Amino acid sequence: MSDTPRRPRTLSDAKTEAENAFKKVTVKPVEELPKKAALPGVKEQVTLRIDQDVLEHFQDGGAGWQDRINVALRKAAGLA
Repeated sequence: MSDTPRRPRTLSDAKTEAENAFKKVTVKPVEELPKKAALPGVKEQVTLRIDQDVLEHFQDGGAGWQDRINVALRKAAGLA
């Protein structure tokens, strides 16, 4: 077995090791924000771009077209 001399420790090595050890015990883990609970019947105003023919399809039924779009989106998302 050949004896190779070890590189002597320097001040920067010791400083780096100390900083790494300190970071491990002082860094807080990232906590996820709690998911907002969907309240039934509460609606949020958004801007949505949809094709003109799709909009006309829902508007042809008269008043309540936004509710009909909402129902269709719920079905498509598997929420209804």
